[in-house]
Amino acid sequence: MHIYCLGLNHFTASVALREKLAFDDDQIRAALSRLGCGETANSIREMVILATCNRVEIYAIAAHPVFDELETFLTATHHVPRAEIAPHLFRLSDGEATRHLLTVAAGLDSLVLGEPQILGQVTHALELARGQAAVGPILSRLFQTAIHTGKRARTETSISRNPASVSSLAAGLAEKAVPHIKQAQIVVLGAGEMAELAVEALRKRGASHVLVVNRTRERARALAQRWGGETATFENLAEALTRADILIASTGAPHTLVQTKLVAAVMQARPRRPLVMIDIAVPRDVDPAAGEIPGVRLYDMDHLNHHLQESLGERAAEVPRVEAILNEEIARFDEYIAALDVLPLIADLSKRAEVIRQAELEKTIRRLPNLSPAEQKRIAALTQSLAKKLLNPAILQLRAAANNGDGAELAAAARTLLLPEDAPSSPASARQPFRTKTP
Repeated sequence: MHIYCLGLNHFTASVALREKLAFDDDQIRAALSRLGCGETANSIREMVILATCNRVEIYAIAAHPVFDELETFLTATHHVPRAEIAPHLFRLSDGEATRHLLTVAAGLDSLVLGEPQILGQVTHALELARGQAAVGPILSRLFQTAIHTGKRARTETSISRNPASVSSLAAGLAEKAVPHIKQAQIVVLGAGEMAELAVEALRKRGASHVLVVNRTRERARALAQRWGGETATFENLAEALTRADILIASTGAPHTLVQTKLVAAVMQARPRRPLVMIDIAVPRDVDPAAGEIPGVRLYDMDHLNHHLQESLGERAAEVPRVEAILNEEIARFDEYIAALDVLPLIADLSKRAEVIRQAELEKTIRRLPNLSPAEQKRIAALTQSLAKKLLNPAILQLRAAANNGDGAELAAAARTLLLPEDAPSSPASARQPFRTKTP
């Protein structure tokens, strides 16, 4: 059996194509349910679909390559011509597929290096597959390993600790400058997308008081209702700034709206309260000279991009540490996969040894009717110890052979030598060897 991965992501496909192949949860459930209905290739034993705004990846377990079947499955599900998506797909198998998924979960394959959302998305993909009974022991173990790897990357390194988007960076800078963020008054000038993202980032940090100032009150009201805030028009800008602890400016105006003279007058009215201004507009909404007024901290896109590059640089420095974690977890997963070749035999040997031990123990006890219960227990313990000591060397050799890639061959020879044809065996003993080593 082998691991296969067919997919595309932000590196290989445009957003327009990714949109055509997007899955919501219901579509994933419906697609995975087809695995049990026989509509997908019979050779596919397990399947998980990982779908986000930046990627669609299908993981499958099968005895032989199933890339054609997975490609047909994907195109039929979304009714997209095969020729349109084929050039953008990547096809990975065994160790390459394993390493790719762990890399994704650790945030090393994300659009923004180290972003934390992907770990939850990997977890959700596994939960959806479990809900449709589409995942078995191999992909379950693989995805659990990926989730564990992602958690280690985020707790043992700083790959996700520094802000790595303009909005989150702006919120972080504002939070440092305003000590009581939960009580802070946020004034949003304009209705730009970046301003919305910055406010949402501040809200995640506990901010809740929002005033939207816009040229038209209708647009301001739409945003304010989303945040449970207030509205005002440009005519009330001076009053709004007097109340503000944080200003987020993001209009489409062709000239500055917040003049230095206005800011100076506002700060004279509130000399002991700092004002953080985050200008995400291009052209800028705030006169750059306003940043020189005492008590004012002004950040524009140049400042934020500079800090963003520093943050990404700090994250990039953590990549070798994350890759070391990946290598450790991949080695553990490889050991698990290698053991799959010998585990059925080990189970059968243990079962056969226990049958023989019990039979001989019963014979012995019948022949010695005067044994006390305590003596019977001691004899039973002796037989258990003997069986364990006899089996352990063989089990250790089988596990060592599996780790060296010789498990299937040695398991077959050991089964012929040690287990008669009528001996009890585990249901998994007849399955095909599982071969997957990470390069």
